[in-house]
Amino acid sequence: MTLLLTLAAFLCGSLMFSYWLGAWLRHDLRKVGDGNPGAYNLWKAAGYRWGLAGVVLDFSKGFVPVWLILESGLAEGAAIVPIAAAPIAGHAFSPFLHGKGGKALAVTFGVWSALTRFEASFLYGLILAVFFAVTRIRGQTSAVKDGFFAVVGMLPVAAYLAAFGQPAHHLWIWLINVSILAYAHRRELAAVLGRPLGRR
Repeated sequence: MTLLLTLAAFLCGSLMFSYWLGAWLRHDLRKVGDGNPGAYNLWKAAGYRWGLAGVVLDFSKGFVPVWLILESGLAEGAAIVPIAAAPIAGHAFSPFLHGKGGKALAVTFGVWSALTRFEASFLYGLILAVFFAVTRIRGQTSAVKDGFFAVVGMLPVAAYLAAFGQPAHHLWIWLINVSILAYAHRRELAAVLGRPLGRR
């Protein structure tokens, strides 16, 4: 059962709604901005209304499967770990785009909203909002720094999970999640840390 639920959650996460909306609107998101086939580049290519639609859909594919499985009691305890991580992995390594998916931010928010009733996702969003506001006030905003903060901003979430009575298996989900985010934003991390990164 856990394997089947994990596969279903992975498939749900791998549905590239933003990319498909962009294609329907005759925009190849892989040729927009940093080439990420997600909601941010849909926003840039087609405007904020379509971008928001992409955000909602990408959020939902993380939230809905995890919430349904938790509410139905189909899985609990450690069995939740691969199921909750699956939509994030599905988005980042979508088979519909030959394993080259998006950066998994919206789906990350969806998963943690379902797991913690929006608490961890609210904290993560607040942290990112502070990071982004500070860089914009200082005139230091850039896609590289935004990507770096998307990964680093997950670190306080681990402290929250450990300190506020969240189940221990949530830390394993967090570890998988931050690893996927780090891989998806590896170029931004390398740029900020000053390390060379080879071509794909």
